[in-house]
Amino acid sequence: MKASILLAAGLLLVSAVHAEERLPELPRLAIDPDDIGVIGISSGGYMATQLAVAWPERFKGVAVLAAGPWSCAQGGLGQALGQCMATRRGPPDLAGLNVRLRDYQARGLVGEAAELATLRAFVWHGEADSVVDPSLGVALAEQMTGWLADPDAQLRVVQSPGVGHGWPIEGNELIPPSQLAQCRAGGGTHLLACGIDISGEALTWLHGPLEPPVDRATGRLLRFDQSPFAARGLGDAGYVFIPEGCESGGCSLTLALHGCGMADEQVKEAFILHSGLNEWAESNRRVVLYPQATTSLANPQGCWDWWGFTESTWQLDPLHDTREGVQVQALMTMVERLEETPEE
Repeated sequence: MKASILLAAGLLLVSAVHAEERLPELPRLAIDPDDIGVIGISSGGYMATQLAVAWPERFKGVAVLAAGPWSCAQGGLGQALGQCMATRRGPPDLAGLNVRLRDYQARGLVGEAAELATLRAFVWHGEADSVVDPSLGVALAEQMTGWLADPDAQLRVVQSPGVGHGWPIEGNELIPPSQLAQCRAGGGTHLLACGIDISGEALTWLHGPLEPPVDRATGRLLRFDQSPFAARGLGDAGYVFIPEGCESGGCSLTLALHGCGMADEQVKEAFILHSGLNEWAESNRRVVLYPQATTSLANPQGCWDWWGFTESTWQLDPLHDTREGVQVQALMTMVERLEETPEE
């Protein structure tokens, strides 16, 4: 009897611990479906373009930092490494990628050309980037020029001399020095201390004149359960920044995608807290969604899937860069949850 009582008590204790560890769900915030932007760095930049091409009617604009053309890897890791990070295999074949895009459009796997033509786009690359060759950012801009109705009005391309691979930030005394990386060398958190507010430049281009950022974001940062959006390569938890007043609806949304080595399991909340997005979001009634990828044997750096590792192993041509891609679907389901009206 005594042993049974002890066992029951132990089970109750375990249940209580699990209850405490259970994360809240991603809230329904009735965000404005007409003002959604996506911004990503490195693998997150490749994923941002995949989302924008798959669902251009859902996004007002896309900002891509330190990444190359859409679908560059074409489902192969060797191609990703040899032509979409380095250029050992030569430059990407933009004409071939355009054929791939038209094929996808004909099969209804991505958005229509007319919808893609309406996007606003921002492309940034550091000229000292030793991880993703800067020429790939130029190739992405050339690719986008062929998509957009009026590239001069819709596309902004920025190349920063002396800046390496990462997310450049303006920086302030509130950011611990341990959370910053050298502007040219990069590494670490990949938050580059360059004195450049790339978040502000990108958001202003995508969404028009904005109010200046607050000095310090004080909105609610919620760590939420990602398991309802289960997809290979997703972490257990994601984050969402909610400015005051956005719980009742009507705010805009920025979907922010970290790069390889920048997920919370690798750099904790450095990117989420110090990218500069939250300060702009708070003064402009923008919710910021920070989904999190995770590491695995197939993906040791915790990258977003831009070469097809999440799809079935038997697929010769994985559809990771289409509406059927498992991570694309998971991310869009998160957006749809945020669009829903809060329950009474």
